[in-house]
Amino acid sequence: MDTRITGALALLGGPKAVTEGPEDLFRWPIVTEEDEQAVLEVLRAGSMSGTDVTMEFEEEYAAFQGTQYALGYCNGTASLLGAMFGCGVGRGDEIIAPSLTYWAAALPAYTLGATIVFADIEADSLCIDPDDIEHRITPRTKAIAVVHYCGHPADMDRIMEIARRRNVKVIEDVSHAQGALYKGRMTGAIGDVAGISLMAGKSLPIGEGGMLCTNDREIYERAVAFGHYERTERVLTLPHLKPLAGVPLGGFKHRMNQICSAMGRVQLKHYPARTEEIQKAMNYFWDGLESVPGLRAHRPPKDSGSTMGGWYNPLGHYLPEELGGLSIDRFGEAVNAEGGHSGRGANFPLHLHPVLNTADVFGDGRPTRIAFAHRDVRQGPGSLPVSEALGERCLGIPWFKKYRPEQIDQHIAAFRKVAMQADRLL
Repeated sequence: MDTRITGALALLGGPKAVTEGPEDLFRWPIVTEEDEQAVLEVLRAGSMSGTDVTMEFEEEYAAFQGTQYALGYCNGTASLLGAMFGCGVGRGDEIIAPSLTYWAAALPAYTLGATIVFADIEADSLCIDPDDIEHRITPRTKAIAVVHYCGHPADMDRIMEIARRRNVKVIEDVSHAQGALYKGRMTGAIGDVAGISLMAGKSLPIGEGGMLCTNDREIYERAVAFGHYERTERVLTLPHLKPLAGVPLGGFKHRMNQICSAMGRVQLKHYPARTEEIQKAMNYFWDGLESVPGLRAHRPPKDSGSTMGGWYNPLGHYLPEELGGLSIDRFGEAVNAEGGHSGRGANFPLHLHPVLNTADVFGDGRPTRIAFAHRDVRQGPGSLPVSEALGERCLGIPWFKKYRPEQIDQHIAAFRKVAMQADRLL
């Protein structure tokens, strides 16, 4: 047996399981001379605030995404705000969103005078639970925000069935899942509209930017009218929007900087090949830990037709009951001592944060969460039990960018070594 597994834990004085340097195993984004040249062309042309390169990027992104329209944004948060406005979210309305996610999937609703009703998540996918959606829909509900959390596709068939039957829109937040497939279909092309972050840390990194994708002309034109004033004259065709051209309805300038769109065109061209290698590496890692106690992969079943895209912010399920109750923090500490990469991986549940309960953001004299609402939608401790428990059960794992089995094997050994000797850490 490999001595990296059987030897004493590094935290207790033994040798490390990971001995080779990472080189470019984790380096991201991958920036080549091709990226640099594309950016330099924009700089030398002085066209950073133009739209010609961005529109080329949008056309290519729409083809990649499989949607009729794509609209570039200054960041992913702005794209989600545009998606909400595109869906008609406004004062007094409600959106339903998962609590265990990055705040941008929900908080832009505040800007529109709307509020958020949080639903719980599935313990396996970590995505919004379809069984916890329908009873939260009211006549004020305009949209369901669906986050494909850490790359794992949500159960879109069931979510879309509920949404269509109850006449609410579905906004896909694909910021973690660019290129991920749900039963063979591209995430971001299933709901009514998608908002997508493309910041430098994401699996499709362009520096800082976002994208809105949709097949719905009404949503597209509303998004243009809201924050893309320079396009309104040539884009707006709908009778209720066309007379408003020239000044943005939301008072926002959502335009993407063309340094980012130039880099985005290059990154998108290479993205399918890069994600294929990432998927191969990440699946190899989890295959190597298949039978290890205390650890379960966060990924769709292999025969489902679903994939994790670029596997952004990869996680594993941590089962302390299989390791004598060893805390997730102690486990992560031991893996890191082995030269690995681990720690708590889940976001803080939004429904418990003061910004969603007590903050008066706009000076209305009462919490913004209920300032324009027709009922008190706040949700305290115990209201979303799965979301609240997963901080102790979501484990960060290495995000491999290269398929290098010999190096990945060492990281497998680090996790296996700690799990198999958990009793020595109690």
